[in-house]
Order: sequence, then C-alpha cells, then structure tokens
Amino acid sequence: MNSGLKYAICMVALSAGAASANDINGEWARGDGNARVSVSACGSDICATNTWIKPGTPKEKAGDKLVMSIKRTADGEYSGTAFDPQRDLTYKLTVSVKGDSMTTKGCVLAGILCKGVNWSRIKS
Repeated sequence: MNSGLKYAICMVALSAGAASANDINGEWARGDGNARVSVSACGSDICATNTWIKPGTPKEKAGDKLVMSIKRTADGEYSGTAFDPQRDLTYKLTVSVKGDSMTTKGCVLAGILCKGVNWSRIKS
C-alpha cells in the first residue's frame, strides 16, 4: 500500500451511531480513481478495506485494511486514530462527510506531515 492510499484509507472513518444523510458506512471511491474501499464495523473498531485497486498502482492491493478508532464530533464530522497493520503505524485522522462526498485528512509525526483526500460514495 503506498503512502497516498495509506493516508487516504486511514482517514476513512465510520460512525458507531445511527445512520444519517452524513453516514460514512458503505463503499467509497478515492478522488484520483485509483482505489475503492468498503467501510464497516470490525469488532469494537471500524475498518476500511481496499475492495479494488487500479491495475498498475504500486504498493497497493485489494484486501489491505486500516483499523480505526474514531468518535463522531458532530453530524458528519469524525476524529480519532487509525492503525495500518501493513506498516505498523498509527495516524491521527479527521473526516467530514456531506451526503455522498467525503473529505479526509490523516497526519503523522505529531501533525507535521498531513495529507487530504476527497472521496465519492459508490451507489449500488
């Protein structure tokens, strides 16, 4: 998994509360078109799992998973941490969901290195 997807997935978060128009559960496509993830509960945490990676995308593969410990701070707003077991790294993350759009931001090194990613909900 490359650093772009690593940060992107780590920023994908899930509300443990009731569903709303700003619910993050489901399938999401990364803004660059190179990845899709499924976000759902996994035990007491939330997982984002790569379901599709564009062929030729280096260091990323379907099945890679990020484990998130997040809390809803407002409707459609989430913050917490994400653990990347493939890299053994933990990231600080924030997420904003508005309907079928999501913006995520993940940081490492005490907030010195951050990356933001846009996502679109995949409708079935």
